[in-house]
Amino acid sequence: MCRIAAYTGPAIPLENIVVRPAHSLLTQSQHATEAKLAVNGDGFGIAWYGDQTQPGLYRDVLPAWADGNLLSLCRMVRSSLFIAHVRASTVGETSRANCHPFTYENWSFCHNGQIPHFALIRRRMEAALPDDLFAARRGTTDSEMIFLTLLANGLNDNPSAAMRKMLEVVGPATELGPIRLTCVFSDGKSLYSFRYASDNKCPKLYFSGVLDNGGRSVASEPLCGDASKWTAVPINHVFEISSCGAGTACLELVA
Repeated sequence: MCRIAAYTGPAIPLENIVVRPAHSLLTQSQHATEAKLAVNGDGFGIAWYGDQTQPGLYRDVLPAWADGNLLSLCRMVRSSLFIAHVRASTVGETSRANCHPFTYENWSFCHNGQIPHFALIRRRMEAALPDDLFAARRGTTDSEMIFLTLLANGLNDNPSAAMRKMLEVVGPATELGPIRLTCVFSDGKSLYSFRYASDNKCPKLYFSGVLDNGGRSVASEPLCGDASKWTAVPINHVFEISSCGAGTACLELVA
């Protein structure tokens, strides 16, 4: 299973979430404690927002701990909203195009989990995409296809409704195994997260209390290493963290 860490709030260096915490995403890339695999070495990526609508994006196929540029980039780049991901691949080869996050216009998206019958429905899902989203596809993962399907079903207008429609497209679980999805995504204004599993065993995801600077974080594993200090993202809800003013964050369940 992959690991995710994201942040929204006053601008901070990326390293404050990705590198410096006791159980940072970089640490989780080699020593995950709440996943089937402790090592997530099949690439990594970061999408961050600045003064432009479209996010910046840095991805590579190297394990996060082996990339010589990552520490410097995370030290120098500051952002008020970013999503980072380390990959343990299930669908799709290890390539830059298959590394998360995926971006399209103002959106960024990453995913943990899998659609076990993806090979059986991939062609149908591709055929349902409008031409612009079909042309935007670069990789071969179920994760990117989930993202494009969300966009095709009104993600810009209603993330919860888009999630429901995406699950209808994916369909029920098959004998190949359960559907398990944990997603973190952003339009550059709000940070969204979503957990779903057809067997009710979806990958974990937590949100922090208000950080010292007034921001909030979402992560696959608590960045402090203590789950009692973090709260699990609700299952079968789209959870939104949106800015409500300087130095504050507002949490809202989207029905």
